[in-house]
Amino acid sequence: MLNKILKLLGGLFDVDFLRKQIQEYDIMMEDSNFWNDLHKSKEIVKECKFLKDKVQEFENLENTFKYLDESLEIIRYDEDDEYIKIFKNDFSEFKNSFEEMSIKTLLSGEYDKNNAFLTLHAGAGGVDAQDWTEMLLRMYIRWGEGNNFSVQVVEEISGDEAGIKGATLKISGEYAYGYLKSEKGIHRLVRISPFNSNGKRQTSFASVEVLPEIENVEEIKINDGDLKIDTYRASGAGGQHVNKTESAVRITHLKTGIVVQCQTERSQLSNKETAMKMLLSKLIELKDRTHKEKLEDLTGDLKEIGFGSQIRSYTLHPYSLVKDHRINVETSDVLGVLDGKIDIFIKKYIKNFLKKR
Repeated sequence: MLNKILKLLGGLFDVDFLRKQIQEYDIMMEDSNFWNDLHKSKEIVKECKFLKDKVQEFENLENTFKYLDESLEIIRYDEDDEYIKIFKNDFSEFKNSFEEMSIKTLLSGEYDKNNAFLTLHAGAGGVDAQDWTEMLLRMYIRWGEGNNFSVQVVEEISGDEAGIKGATLKISGEYAYGYLKSEKGIHRLVRISPFNSNGKRQTSFASVEVLPEIENVEEIKINDGDLKIDTYRASGAGGQHVNKTESAVRITHLKTGIVVQCQTERSQLSNKETAMKMLLSKLIELKDRTHKEKLEDLTGDLKEIGFGSQIRSYTLHPYSLVKDHRINVETSDVLGVLDGKIDIFIKKYIKNFLKKR
């Protein structure tokens, strides 16, 4: 068993090739002219660190494997129950780490390593849909925090009676976009409506859009004359400062009609910077949609936010079930899923769809 895993371990990626790339980057960084082009230098330093972390992850896993192999030899001669229990726990942790690294090797898209902007929109279902959208917002916040990502609410639009009409999260960390791009699409909720006095079952919809954060793309030029920038007072929690100053920023790209907005920071400048990053991501999306080259990879297929277009259904009544219709994975642990336990869907999607490309 262990020998098979070791063979797979070495086959996930060419470690020697990565070490060679790191060596080349190290030589480049020693050059006296390296920092002349600051943007390019930062990108090289960032990529070099990423490769070093990847090699370190492999070496840690390889060392753990060797330890397990030695432990197995000891167990063959001395079947101590306590030692066997420790071995099983260590092996279980090794399997989880191995699976995580295996999945990361499939996330090889151009933007998979990037931070992500995740945007929610309420669809058909009235107040229930707005409440459902807020439930999804909490689910993704819990997922992000549970997976050690930094989660920031960029924009949140309150509903008329309850819930929210929409919201945008910035989820920061390695492979945030690679993992979350599986969530693009329409999400359906079926439950007894808490807003219906007759206690009838209600079906609600919300859409999820996921885009990578893109720092700088040379082929996308944004002219100041193409932008309409508005400032306004941020809504929601935030204390007296949020309500008294026009720190929130809304940017309209006049040529395309794309609108982005950010109110998360107290600084208008910081909000504008985040909004510009969101605009850049959306323009990249539009460019790729036009050329039909990366449409599925970047945006997914967002249809009308209503019946027949959902990628996943969450049923609370008359039974408890969450089912992903793309990968045929389901679970009865609805409350766990709504508390952020969605890795069963994310990892299966990555394994099923990204292996094929």
